[in-house]
Amino acid sequence: MKSIYCNLLLPLFFISYATYSQKKDRIPVHDEFTIESKLVGETRTINVWMPSEYKTNTDSLPVMYMADGGIIDEDFPHIANTMAELIKSKSIPPMILVGITNTQRRRDLTGPTDIETDKEIAPIVGGSEKFRAFIKEELFPEINKRYRTTSQKSIIGESLSGLFVVETFFLAPDMFDNYIAFDPSIWWNNHYLVRTAKEHLASFPKTEKRIWFAGSSAEDISQYTNDLAEIFKTENISTVKWKYSPEPKEKHNTIFRATKEKALKWTLGNP
Repeated sequence: MKSIYCNLLLPLFFISYATYSQKKDRIPVHDEFTIESKLVGETRTINVWMPSEYKTNTDSLPVMYMADGGIIDEDFPHIANTMAELIKSKSIPPMILVGITNTQRRRDLTGPTDIETDKEIAPIVGGSEKFRAFIKEELFPEINKRYRTTSQKSIIGESLSGLFVVETFFLAPDMFDNYIAFDPSIWWNNHYLVRTAKEHLASFPKTEKRIWFAGSSAEDISQYTNDLAEIFKTENISTVKWKYSPEPKEKHNTIFRATKEKALKWTLGNP
């Protein structure tokens, strides 16, 4: 069954990105720079978009981070343009978007796994701990040095990037204030994050965290996003503000664009 399951899921990684590449979003004006990372041992390209408000006043702004943050065939233009519209309509407050261009996506966004078929998705997997350390110890300080930022940080991602968002929520919850995950691949490592969710929630930090997540019609994902929603409901942690958006009419490669606005509004908008 696991072999069949993996074979069904592998095409999703390619379908999703093929679909995005067909949708040519307008590339917004943005900054681009590189970081020589000691923690991941390579040069990483960073894209930064700022709303018009950043240049018209001296306010410091919160920051949204995203792992699939490249310009070509990745989600940085898509999310930057969406945020610009939502800021313009005052649906969300002004904020900075920081996108990390991928090098080895499946290495960086997955945690360790004991499942052999999981390892078939790439020559190297299980690098999320190093990638998370890069963000925290190298990228955060660089962004704070270059831009006027507040202490509030958010992270957004879909599919494997959504897996990384959920993993960070449970394993390093203090890194971000807000977490957004579209169709997260939490089947990874025999749905380890779902199996251990109650354990992590039992020792969750006392500061409030917000998490919005959605599941499409992809059964091998939605069964676990449904389970995760039930866990949040039964555990009822007062400092965890959560919202689950089941989307049975959406596919794995359509859910991001279909639900992005309501995700951002719920997570970042004024109560």
